[in-house]
Amino acid sequence: MTEPIPLEIEVAHAKQLVEGPDEVLLVDCRQPHEHEYCRIDGARLIPMRQLPAEVGSLGSWRERPIIVHCHHGKRSLQVVTWLREQGFPYAQSMSGGIDRWSLEIDERVPRY
Repeated sequence: MTEPIPLEIEVAHAKQLVEGPDEVLLVDCRQPHEHEYCRIDGARLIPMRQLPAEVGSLGSWRERPIIVHCHHGKRSLQVVTWLREQGFPYAQSMSGGIDRWSLEIDERVPRY
């Protein structure tokens, strides 16, 4: 029996997956103005409120890893819970969000 995929993923592990050989979808669920201010390279902006309308575009990712982030991790955890209910068992929320990414991974990403 395999272990269930945790709802949250640490930023260091997220970085390893994003930079690894397998494709990973990095989703930024913040608002456009937040994304304009700072972003993680390669992240696809899908604001939380737009996700129900956009979920169809994620169909090819149902069985592949999706890492969702927001500012601190609260919104992304809600998004991941919803995505899992929609049949995306490999969706995970990046714990601490882009703020933690800035502190631990890439200090060039501005904090706010």
